[in-house]
Amino acid sequence: MTRPVLIIGAGIAGLWAALKLAPRRVILLTGSPLGEGAASGWAQGGVSAALAEDDTPALHARDTIEAGAGLVDTEAAHALAAGAAEQVRELAAIGAPFEREGEAWSLSREAAHSRHRVARVTGDGAGAAIMQTLIAAVRAADHVEIRDGWAAAALIPGDKGDCAGAFARDPEGEIHTILADETILAMGGAGGLFALTTTPAGAQGQAMAMAARLGAVIQDPEFIQFHPTALNAGLDPAPLCTEALRGEGAVLIDQSGHRFMKAIHRDAELAPRDVVARAVHRHNLGGKGAFLDCRCAIGDTFPVHFPAVFAACMSAGIDPRVEPIPVAPTAHYHMGGVAADIDGQTSVPGLWAIGECASTGLHGANRLASNSLAEGLVSAARVAKVLTDASLCATDRAPAVKPAHTPPALPPLALTRLRQAMSRYCGVERSGAGLAELSALIEAMIARHGEADALVAARFITAGAIARTESRGGHFRTDFPQAHAIAQHTRLSLADLAGTRPHALAHTAPAE
Repeated sequence: MTRPVLIIGAGIAGLWAALKLAPRRVILLTGSPLGEGAASGWAQGGVSAALAEDDTPALHARDTIEAGAGLVDTEAAHALAAGAAEQVRELAAIGAPFEREGEAWSLSREAAHSRHRVARVTGDGAGAAIMQTLIAAVRAADHVEIRDGWAAAALIPGDKGDCAGAFARDPEGEIHTILADETILAMGGAGGLFALTTTPAGAQGQAMAMAARLGAVIQDPEFIQFHPTALNAGLDPAPLCTEALRGEGAVLIDQSGHRFMKAIHRDAELAPRDVVARAVHRHNLGGKGAFLDCRCAIGDTFPVHFPAVFAACMSAGIDPRVEPIPVAPTAHYHMGGVAADIDGQTSVPGLWAIGECASTGLHGANRLASNSLAEGLVSAARVAKVLTDASLCATDRAPAVKPAHTPPALPPLALTRLRQAMSRYCGVERSGAGLAELSALIEAMIARHGEADALVAARFITAGAIARTESRGGHFRTDFPQAHAIAQHTRLSLADLAGTRPHALAHTAPAE
């Protein structure tokens, strides 16, 4: 009898994979209580897919490749574009309430898309609605065992250099051993490592740390996407002002009312996210301020068309129908992560990674808007197909060690200090001097607190940023403002970080 497939994480990628793996037995670790703590539920824009009559997967792939600043894996881009529409239709078939206009899909256009191709729910409610649909379906699935509130503490090394499952902490804090023939990481990103983020604070790059301890390769960890328009009202996490607002015609202005993006990029507010984020950052830093003006484009329809953003603004004392919204760029999405192929397979046998915690090369240096939910769905479907096709020849993986070995937790005050330093030195704009100071701080914190997951993940991000002596996509170095002629991926292992020697960090390979 084969052991179950273990899925760690219950966002859209983890839930969709769990459903698709039928009839294989699945154990699903939710981390937080099911429906909480997953960034998927906070996603506002929707799912990008070639659903319109004037759109094709080839055009979707082209836009993905162009947005990625030279580092997109073309096979991954075409796989996403070819599979996204089918996944949206399947989601709709099980109850996801995507907006329709008669028989046609109601689609938004977002930054760097050449077509309207973002399937949406009530303007800004796609993530929450899809999560509700998937949670109901998973709860009703006989083949899925939900361990609600159980969090993975560490992966279990197998006796053949593979992954044999995970040690998990139950809601009472007790550690359990869960053996599995295949383990899927669907743990989200690393936004919680930054003081300013639109993601759940618990998303601290744990998948990178856990996988790296088993020998997995970490790819492009330096590429963090900073969303240009989070509500700048001192809230943690910062409420997101969806890009769909700009797709509907909202504009960015400074405190004098000047619309500044027209002079910076031909696509103005719909320029690639890294371009808009830097412009907003610089206007705020220079004292000019940055505001999203929705008064003409959205106006009185705001509560109906964008209820989540409207509620967030009103709770902060801002009425977006009659006044501009103060905005700032905040850590939003991690393009890097555990290196995996388009089916989710990592460099460690028995270990798979899907969704935001994976780095397949799909997003390159700059994610195309709303490709995140699409990636979660397509990658989940692909890994499930591989593992169901291979179920008859599954390997019985044996653990190399029996005692549970889990990393230390980072104390709350230390985590706050780390988040502040990451935002200051590894944010929208970076420099060698600042990154060196950040690296020294991380090493001092490791010496004091041990190799907590958050510190190991921050180490990878900082190391990648130090090694990348250029500016590309979401990574901008003020001391190296130009891009190299040849785009290269960063690939690091845990051994590369030993001693944090800069020369040991520059392991790059040309983009495919």
